[in-house]
Amino acid sequence: MVSALYAVLGALLLFKLSLDVVKLRTQYRVPFGDGGFYELQMAVRIHGNAVEYIPISLILMVIMEMNGANVWLVHVSGIMLFAGRLSHYYALRHRDWFWRRSGMAATYISMVMMICANIYYLPWEQILILY
Repeated sequence: MVSALYAVLGALLLFKLSLDVVKLRTQYRVPFGDGGFYELQMAVRIHGNAVEYIPISLILMVIMEMNGANVWLVHVSGIMLFAGRLSHYYALRHRDWFWRRSGMAATYISMVMMICANIYYLPWEQILILY
């Protein structure tokens, strides 16, 4: 399954973002929350945003692949998703709103592509059988 590659990349990105939060909590000696530190607030938000988008996108990707989508479509969706997530990460770390908008646009376009592909590749004949 090609989507396994993107699941691994997603897990690695989430792991890295989690380590960023742990490192800053240790540095600022904050056991819970953000302690009012802007840098820690951003790290928590970056991680939280990735957790909000990566899992559902990967579920869409796996289902799309299982329903018979072309491999190239899985790759295009996965590359666009992770380009968007990395752009978003870069933007929030460096306060660059152009890259943030670009990252969110790439994420949304990737998700819409996967939603449309899932609708197209759904096994409609099995879904619509009444017996």
